[in-house]
Amino acid sequence: MNAIVTAVSLSSSHSFSKPNQVSVRLLAGLGVEGDAHLGTTVKHRSRVAKDPTQPNLRQVHLIHAELFDELAVQGFTVAAGEMGENVTTRGIDLLSLPTGVRLRLGESAVIEVTGLRNPCVQIDRFQKGLMKAVLGKDPQGNVIRKSGIMGIVLEGGEVRPGDAVRVELPTGPHRSLEVV
Repeated sequence: MNAIVTAVSLSSSHSFSKPNQVSVRLLAGLGVEGDAHLGTTVKHRSRVAKDPTQPNLRQVHLIHAELFDELAVQGFTVAAGEMGENVTTRGIDLLSLPTGVRLRLGESAVIEVTGLRNPCVQIDRFQKGLMKAVLGKDPQGNVIRKSGIMGIVLEGGEVRPGDAVRVELPTGPHRSLEVV
């Protein structure tokens, strides 16, 4: 199966869920046009409170639709955009990508992956028990965060459901994703 975009979402407010859109426009160096997290500096409220001058490494949030399938087996009903992501994909293991990988979305948009999303208490406010469901442990006992990845926009462009997702691995040794 080829990797594709299954949904795109945005919200101009700092709401947890983001309504699906026909398309979104990614703006180089800024993020998703019209989204509350658009900008060169941090926009997530907890990070703004600590230091509003930090660079925004969380311009775009991506989640793999396979997570929703996994959650459904556990009794949760989660649809694209409801966990706050801007881009929902299928056919690509986002969590195993290395830091710095570039994702080409559609005709011209390019996102550089900066790290993992750290799930927060808002997930449990959305659906009780969901926080635990999006966290796991590997065989060594390390925490696995399943709630998506974050990135910055290197090249802008329109992104729509059905668009291809192409992966460009970074040169040199690959570093595992860490929380950003």
